[in-house]
Amino acid sequence: MDDDSRMRRWQRWTDRPLAVASLVYLGAYAVHVLAPGLPGPVHDLLLSLSCAAWAFFVGDYVVRWRLSGERLPRFVRRHWLDTVVMVLPLLRPVRIVRTYELVERRHGHTQLPLQALVMLYAGMSSVLLGFAGALQVYQFEHTAPHASIRTFGDSVWWVCSTLSTVGYGDVVPVTPKGRIVAVVLMICGLALLGAVTGSFSSWLMQRFAGGSDREGPRGSDPRGP
Repeated sequence: MDDDSRMRRWQRWTDRPLAVASLVYLGAYAVHVLAPGLPGPVHDLLLSLSCAAWAFFVGDYVVRWRLSGERLPRFVRRHWLDTVVMVLPLLRPVRIVRTYELVERRHGHTQLPLQALVMLYAGMSSVLLGFAGALQVYQFEHTAPHASIRTFGDSVWWVCSTLSTVGYGDVVPVTPKGRIVAVVLMICGLALLGAVTGSFSSWLMQRFAGGSDREGPRGSDPRGP
């Protein structure tokens, strides 16, 4: 069995477990940030869950690198998004952008089911990514001096305006870590928004083109002479 076949089999086997691990990581992190008053053992358990999920991501990355047969620098360059996700597991939802690109390249054209799935997954990814970003910004900002993001609601409002590329500027991060999260959200927001709008525009063009083909040339009698 060649390396490509083993790589595909590994990805099929680990796709769902990795999705579950990402949700476990996100849930444990959310409780840790939003409920700081819980007993110490509970926070220790949450930390253990987060570390176990992160170890799963690292293990998956190492296995796929070994199965690829490539040198590490080349593998990192070719799979830069996976590298970012390994370092920051909360960003795992943005892998849908890479998946969309690969499917488009393989098919060579868009199809309605694919377009609908891309819009659905990109929308879900935006929600998960926005929630993760709101948690991180809230953790970094709410205790900082002169911070305008004091509550989790402020953080959610800021994330919505950032991901939608509106950027009202009424609340902004002031810490270096918060601004790094802001840059990542800006980049991911543009990518996800582009995937949704591109798929929707392509679907509309297909619908209009299909309608024009069914109607035939303007002014002609569909019943014939």
